[in-house]
Amino acid sequence: MMTPVHTPGPIGVFDSGYGGLTILNGIRQLMPQYDYIYLGDNARTPYGTRSYDVVYEFTRQAVVHLFNMGCPLVILGCNTASAKALRRIQQVDLPLLDPSRRVLGIIIPTAEVIGQLTKSRHVGILATEGTIRSCSYEMEIEKRFPDIQVTGKACPMWVPLVENNEAHGAGADYFVKKYLDQLMALDPAIDAIILGCTHYPILKDKIEAFCHPGVKIITQGEYVANSLKNYFERHPDMEVRCSRGGRVRYLTTESAEKFSECATLFLHERVAVEHVTLTE
Repeated sequence: MMTPVHTPGPIGVFDSGYGGLTILNGIRQLMPQYDYIYLGDNARTPYGTRSYDVVYEFTRQAVVHLFNMGCPLVILGCNTASAKALRRIQQVDLPLLDPSRRVLGIIIPTAEVIGQLTKSRHVGILATEGTIRSCSYEMEIEKRFPDIQVTGKACPMWVPLVENNEAHGAGADYFVKKYLDQLMALDPAIDAIILGCTHYPILKDKIEAFCHPGVKIITQGEYVANSLKNYFERHPDMEVRCSRGGRVRYLTTESAEKFSECATLFLHERVAVEHVTLTE
């Protein structure tokens, strides 16, 4: 077990790649006063097609690394990690690592508000194969809104399109329309679609252009940020442990130069990046 450290530290945000930057952006827009560390496991991305055990092990390594850097709180800004690793880390690892720290995910904050965002009570999920297969959104939404029917569709081509800077090209048009049409064919009554992968907000304009009129497209950053703010209001003991300096550090397990170049797609600015290695 780690020795509990209560010196204020940054909020950690972890993702398998770049997509979690959309979560970090949402949080920083609402709460810019805190310090943050973003860690992308770009060397081992994507997580979406990996097994539960592998996703858990990789995510655990990242959480331990962020804890060792002084983070009292880590947000898994990755839907796959939230679906496949969060509960095990919370229930098994935290009591051994440091029961005073917290690890939170990004699926529940979206599930908590979906009831306010659908009138037809038919909701679609567009996500990676791993997140769709986990049925995590279906389970979390059913707990809170048993009257809502949830239909999921995996979009395996969307992440590569974003990361190869093709999100605004004609090739993206084809694959955006293809998966949207497939989802709506499964349930034409859908009036709200959750983008259940943190890369997908980069494609939001195209998604809205090809979507049926009246269908609301839901990105997670805003709702995760609001949920975290509410969490701090309910847990002031954790809020005071998060340092306030408005600073952000960016870490990657891949090339720092490559991360900085690709991060501009999400952040619209160049950032300084440090290379790290994740181990047990």
